Amino acid sequence: MENNIEVLKGKVERLEREVELYRGMLNDFPLSFTYSDPLSGKIIVNSKAGFSLIDETAKEKGSTDKSGIDIPFEQVENFLTPIFDLVHHHIVFINSEGRITLCNIQAANDLGVERDQIVGRHIRELLGLPDSKINLLETLRTEKPIVNREVLDKNYGINNTHIIRNSNGELLRVVGTFQFLNGIKEAEKRGLAGRIAAGIAHEIRNPLTTVRGFLQIMDTKADQETGSLIKSLLIPEIDRANKIITDFLRIAKPLEASMEKVEVESFLTEYIGKFLNSEALLYNITFTCTISEDAKGCFIDGNKEELLQVFINLFTNSYQAKEGPLEIMIDVVKKDTNIEIHFKDNGSGIKPSMIPHVFDPFFTTKDDGTGLGLSVSKKIIENHGGDMTVSSNREGTTFSIILPIVGI
Repeated sequence: MENNIEVLKGKVERLEREVELYRGMLNDFPLSFTYSDPLSGKIIVNSKAGFSLIDETAKEKGSTDKSGIDIPFEQVENFLTPIFDLVHHHIVFINSEGRITLCNIQAANDLGVERDQIVGRHIRELLGLPDSKINLLETLRTEKPIVNREVLDKNYGINNTHIIRNSNGELLRVVGTFQFLNGIKEAEKRGLAGRIAAGIAHEIRNPLTTVRGFLQIMDTKADQETGSLIKSLLIPEIDRANKIITDFLRIAKPLEASMEKVEVESFLTEYIGKFLNSEALLYNITFTCTISEDAKGCFIDGNKEELLQVFINLFTNSYQAKEGPLEIMIDVVKKDTNIEIHFKDNGSGIKPSMIPHVFDPFFTTKDDGTGLGLSVSKKIIENHGGDMTVSSNREGTTFSIILPIVGI
């Protein structure tokens, strides 16, 4: 009997020590909160005055709320902002007036605003929508959360809202999360368009191949005048049409290319440089290639023939647009974990209204151009894990290529 009493005393002492540990932890906890245990009907309330254990009747008086917060909520938002900046969805908090109190960096970037300038403004200024179509304001009016609502306006995605209250039940914030799906939707559309286009191009190429074969047979039996017409006009035009289809297919449905580790300096000076130097000499163009010291010895994963095609396209684009003595410069630098290649010319530049369409398939300002060269070039760079952009003014045009560095 005495042994059982000692065992019980030991358990009680351990429980008392454990309770004291929890009490100390709760006293040090920086936020006020309310916790309700559904089994015992007891409620723990932690406030500035400390914490207390109360019964369920206190809950009915409105003194409890699981999300209750009594410290200035701005402190909580300052703590949460750098965490939410790591999230790839949109997260926005508004107060009871509909003004933004927190906006993560993903929302600011996707919606094209400066975060520091949008915080404090009304939510309609961020979204550019009437109040009746803003889900955060709907939740603010109705005090009802929104769960997985599909948004079908200009910003396509999935929206959720939630209400945060203090321990008195007063509304502090309405939180909105938005899974931005515009990129996925556009990718699906491009993928579908690519598959359709590839099928159409394939069906066009087959009869062209047949026609070319019959023209070659006819050429062997035709008189001199007809044979000349076949060789100088008909067959070249069919070959040109085939090349357009080939280039288009590279955009719509790129083929897998074999990659190899390529050292930047030797590739640009010995492989690309030799070809462009000979072309520059042929067309009386001044050509220079400069590689920074930190870029030398770096490697990229690349297909040499495809990358050469990119530089041929850029060279041709500059030459065809020249209006006087032409200079072409290639500057190569290392930036972080990437190699940046800047292909510059001193031409008359591209009109600002045309720059957004430079990489669009079939967009061209030349009478005899196909408008596929730059589209193909950008697609090749993207298939190499990089990116390609353009900037232009009256002093010339610069195409910037970014490619990731790989280990030796």
